[in-house]
Amino acid sequence: FQRGKIKMDNNIKWVNEVKINRTIEALRKNNMESFFINTQDELINKIKELVKENSKVTVGGSMSLFETKIINHLRSGRYEFLDRYKEGLKPEEIKQIYREAFFCDAYFTSTNAITEDGELYNVDGNGNRVAAMLYGPDKVIVIAGVNKIVKNINEAISRVENLAAPANAKRLNRKTPCVITGKCMNCNSPERICREYTVIRKPAPNRIFILLLNENYGY
Repeated sequence: FQRGKIKMDNNIKWVNEVKINRTIEALRKNNMESFFINTQDELINKIKELVKENSKVTVGGSMSLFETKIINHLRSGRYEFLDRYKEGLKPEEIKQIYREAFFCDAYFTSTNAITEDGELYNVDGNGNRVAAMLYGPDKVIVIAGVNKIVKNINEAISRVENLAAPANAKRLNRKTPCVITGKCMNCNSPERICREYTVIRKPAPNRIFILLLNENYGY
């Protein structure tokens, strides 16, 4: 499943399994059906089960979707995929995809953090990702590695400020203080990527589905 990456120690994997199962139980209590995914085939099969062929789908910005090869699956022709990453798209075309996301059958994304209390914490740059997670698409499919699981909201905030946000700002070549310091400086930079902050605690049932993997993916 993690081709080219250092294999995780079996004892660490066991600790993570316990953490994942604990988190899944909390997510389910909070109306978010969740699944422990072990292999690439299992991941694809679960997606096929949740999202019918020829469904209209799109994605939020996510390194996890690339690392788990979900982008490739969505491009396979099985779905009507509104591909924000398609080569040659103009800014206005990408903006149109962001808007059309609200009318999709399924929206694929990851998340910045998942608490063991069963909450999703996200910070966004222009709001299109968190907006679609909150409302619009019939289903939201969240794919996340065990590295996204934290104890509570305070740890979720810390994870974003000290890891996810600086790493993403670096990846996007933004001119922000965190690219230098490696941690959030609560800046006023015009290139700031942390603008909208959301906590999803108890969404409507049968809309948000969480697929958790016992490997590290994304930021």
